[in-house]
Amino acid sequence: MAFKVVVSNKADSYQVEVDDTKALNGLVIGDEFDGGIVGLDGYTLKITGGSDKNGFTMKKDVPGTRRIKSLLTGGTGYHPKKVKKVKGVNKKITVDGVKRRKTVRGNTIADDIVQINSVVVNEGAKPIAEILGAGEEEEEE
Repeated sequence: MAFKVVVSNKADSYQVEVDDTKALNGLVIGDEFDGGIVGLDGYTLKITGGSDKNGFTMKKDVPGTRRIKSLLTGGTGYHPKKVKKVKGVNKKITVDGVKRRKTVRGNTIADDIVQINSVVVNEGAKPIAEILGAGEEEEEE
């Protein structure tokens, strides 16, 4: 199964499909890898997260490739919000002490992972847009 690797470089982000899943299997959130695996020669990328085939997010502090139900107060996988009416306007405010049991995935990449989020650590000689040809599709339309 192919991975969708989302590469973020400052304000820009690009999505690349990778068929070679063996090269990324076993890597953990926080690991750096060569961008040549995803077609970005000269770049170094750092894994920041991802999600599996059912949409469960990867959490850095859960070891392995397993799925667990964890009691979360916030952060990756759960953002507690409460809608409160202030002067006739609904506002979302963060509530302290709210916990919820949510399913999250471990921090290691396996075959079940569909999307991998990454950020550029070291840039290559060419810009990413030039390598991937992102601007060419917009100009044709």
